[in-house]
Amino acid sequence: MKKSIYVLGALLAVFSVTFVACSKSESANSSSLKVRLTDAPIDLDSVFVEILEVKVKMGNDSIADTSSVNGWVNLQTNAGIYNLLGLQNGVDTLLAIGTIPTGILKEIRFILGTHNRVVDTLGVNYPLTIPSGGESGLKIKVNKNLNASIETLLIDFDTDLSIKKENNGYKLRPVLKVK
Repeated sequence: MKKSIYVLGALLAVFSVTFVACSKSESANSSSLKVRLTDAPIDLDSVFVEILEVKVKMGNDSIADTSSVNGWVNLQTNAGIYNLLGLQNGVDTLLAIGTIPTGILKEIRFILGTHNRVVDTLGVNYPLTIPSGGESGLKIKVNKNLNASIETLLIDFDTDLSIKKENNGYKLRPVLKVK
C-alpha cells in the first residue's frame, strides 16, 4: 500500500514538472500583441476612417530563415469607423489584439473600408479618398523584436500631416508612427 502511494506521488510530481515546463516553453515562443491607435491635433471637426482588419507581418531578414511564421497574421480587430480626432491629447483605443510568435515584427497593415470622410470646422462633410486603402491597406514598417509575453504598440495617426484638401474633398496620405 505504501509503495503504491509513493509511486503515485512520484508520477504526480513528474506530471506536474512536465506540465509547468511545457507551459513555460509555449509562452516563451509567443507574444500577446496589442495595437492601440491615437492621433495628433488638426484644424478639422472630425476625420472618420473605417478600419476593417489589422494584420502583422512576422519575419527575419536572414536568408536562412525559412520558418513558417514568416508572413501575415490576422489580429482580432475591433472593426469599425473611428473618429481620429477623438483620439487626441493622450486618448487612445484598443484596435486589435492577438497572439503571435515571438521574433521580429516587420510590418503592420490596416485594411480600410469605404466609409471614410472628413467634417470641416463649418460642419460640411467631404469624402476622404484613401489610395489603395481597401486593397493593400495602410502599411507601417516596424522592425521590432518581440520578446515579452505582452507587447503594446501605440500607433500615432498624424492627421495634420496625413490629410490634404483637394478639389472635391480630402485625400489621405497616411503618416503613421509607432510609439
